[in-house]
Amino acid sequence: MTTVKCLVWDLDNTLWRGTLLEDGEVVLPDEIRQVITTLDERGILQAVASKNDHDHAWGQLEQLGLAQYFVHPQIGWGPKSGSVRAIADQLNFALTTLAFIDDQPAERAEVGHHLPEVRRYRAEEALELTGRPEFSPVVTADSRRRREMYQAGSLREAARQDFTGADEEFLRTLALVMTIRRADEADLARVEELTLRTSQMNATGVHYGDAELRALLADPGHEVLVVTLSDRFGDHGAVGILLLERLPGVWHLKLLATSCRVVSFGAGSVILRWLTDRAAAAGVHLAADFRRTERNRMMEVAYRFGGFTGDACPCAAAVTGPDRDGIELLHIEPVRQEPPTTMRLDAPDLAVPRAGAGTVVVAEVSHG
Repeated sequence: MTTVKCLVWDLDNTLWRGTLLEDGEVVLPDEIRQVITTLDERGILQAVASKNDHDHAWGQLEQLGLAQYFVHPQIGWGPKSGSVRAIADQLNFALTTLAFIDDQPAERAEVGHHLPEVRRYRAEEALELTGRPEFSPVVTADSRRRREMYQAGSLREAARQDFTGADEEFLRTLALVMTIRRADEADLARVEELTLRTSQMNATGVHYGDAELRALLADPGHEVLVVTLSDRFGDHGAVGILLLERLPGVWHLKLLATSCRVVSFGAGSVILRWLTDRAAAAGVHLAADFRRTERNRMMEVAYRFGGFTGDACPCAAAVTGPDRDGIELLHIEPVRQEPPTTMRLDAPDLAVPRAGAGTVVVAEVSHG
């Protein structure tokens, strides 16, 4: 079952007891507050879709000490389905990862008619949500900070709207720092989460579980690399992973996945250029697995733009696996790459054996 990434709350007689415009005062049950804080701690984002006067309702949420828990609130008089879709669009989430809770059967039906992929719950089910499997993801250090990351993203977007120059110039103002490092056991939960949650920027859609990742960490022929990103607005946390196998004459990129939150920074392109440069320095070819899904068209564009093609090469004979059904092998004969101009990149020297994985060197630095 797909994990819910965002729960959209109705307000009147769902989140609180009472109808704000009619009763004037409403009551927030302690149990509902607990549900909200528990979901927040699990990294599940929460939003509001309410038919109310915006300033009045938002003021009530602030008075109750809840406003900080909600992203992209939609409070007005339009249809709830439009509100839910707007939230999904602003978060860049698939509708299948959203849930909607409302006390009115007609509102749930309206959302279900227009957005059948969205899961819908009755207000009476609110206290049961934290016990349901779809609201029980693996919790990591990054997931506990997910709301803060998305709220920082809103500030970032506001700054972008106010900036009058080119996109590349704006990125330079962010003081971006990307770090690529070798994963350790403490990273496994987040790495597994990324393979499961990312869809638009996931090269194969293959989920790697804890046991598989531990096996790769223990295998000296594999690299499990974690990508983090930070800027002047805050830490984005772990935003990407690479699973790389070293083979004679070729490095096999089994999986590249990045969070959709960093697409606008060109993170995928920066990672691919770095890996291409490292392969060129090592004198090996680079082969990458790619399997088309309904949502990963942008990842294919990143590979093609990076120079990867589907042309056959003898080095492909070294790439094997138990299940390659539907997986295309892309290939590049790499050449050295220039460092990025919009961020500083700190990364390991892949020529150093994994015994030195704890040492990270500054591979490429650009102050823009």
